[in-house]
Amino acid sequence: MADEPRLPQKRYFRQRAHVNVFNDMKFDYPERPSTQDWAPYYPAYFRADAGESGEDGKRPLSEGTEGEAKRGPKCEAPSEASKEANNLARVEFADIGCGYGGLLVALSPLYPNTLMVGMEIRTKLVRYLQKRIEALRAFQHTLLDQRSTRTVEWVDVRSKLDREITALHTSADAVDEPDNGETTRLVPGHYENIASMRINCQKYLPNFFTKGQLSKIFVLFADPHFKRRKHKARIVTQTLLAEYAYVLREGGVFYMITDVRDLYEWNVKHLDAFPLFERMSEDEVSKDPAVPCVVHSTEEGRKVARNKGDKFLACYRRIADPAEEV
Repeated sequence: MADEPRLPQKRYFRQRAHVNVFNDMKFDYPERPSTQDWAPYYPAYFRADAGESGEDGKRPLSEGTEGEAKRGPKCEAPSEASKEANNLARVEFADIGCGYGGLLVALSPLYPNTLMVGMEIRTKLVRYLQKRIEALRAFQHTLLDQRSTRTVEWVDVRSKLDREITALHTSADAVDEPDNGETTRLVPGHYENIASMRINCQKYLPNFFTKGQLSKIFVLFADPHFKRRKHKARIVTQTLLAEYAYVLREGGVFYMITDVRDLYEWNVKHLDAFPLFERMSEDEVSKDPAVPCVVHSTEEGRKVARNKGDKFLACYRRIADPAEEV
């Protein structure tokens, strides 16, 4: 059938891994965060035109009869404090260098009421992920329409998470089946809470997010830039950490994983030296529900697992700025 949704094929969207982040390239970015139009990215959460729902065309998260349809059964509803804080929807998770979007697709059902954005500099990968998200949403909408004529199964998100946690503590390649997203079962949020955009985060990150807006930042399997003269292009530097600390709220988490030990040691050295980040303990990391997705869900991470390679993970919490304390 011509109108049946189809997932894009990666072979049509391949692109070289290395891009010079210092080149002058054309990007669409807002003058300041308040002027960013999120409606094209999250049509279920933002109206295109400002109206009675609120300033800048934002609208509250769906609740009431639509609440369970978005969350799914056995998923906790947002707390009253969370509802009040998120009265106007805001992006809270940022995957910097998101690649083909494996992490976003995996996290979406776990945090169905949280908006997440993948930020990538490579044009073809952004185009692939946009088409992937559109197709997954279309599959979910079709399943929702079919509920009146047949029983549609929901994904048991908690059981799936438990399996990935078990895999996390057993072997690196325990999760070897690619997660392309659900096309035959309903998932909480229906992938309406994820999006991708083409942007150079090393230049324009503060143009999109206000101070303390984000609760999680992910930097997964970044370009190692092995040559010494290229180290200034790495995604973790003292300058960039200042920007991450600015957009990450107090208590927020910065996730970093790589298969290159030299890059891992570089990142840990800079994060340990930065005064607004402190490393989380192994016990804290093991209890974080996002960690199994960080380790297993990305395409690069699965490639490392297939090749029996090592993965080096570190998570850092954003702590209070002593200069801002009264």
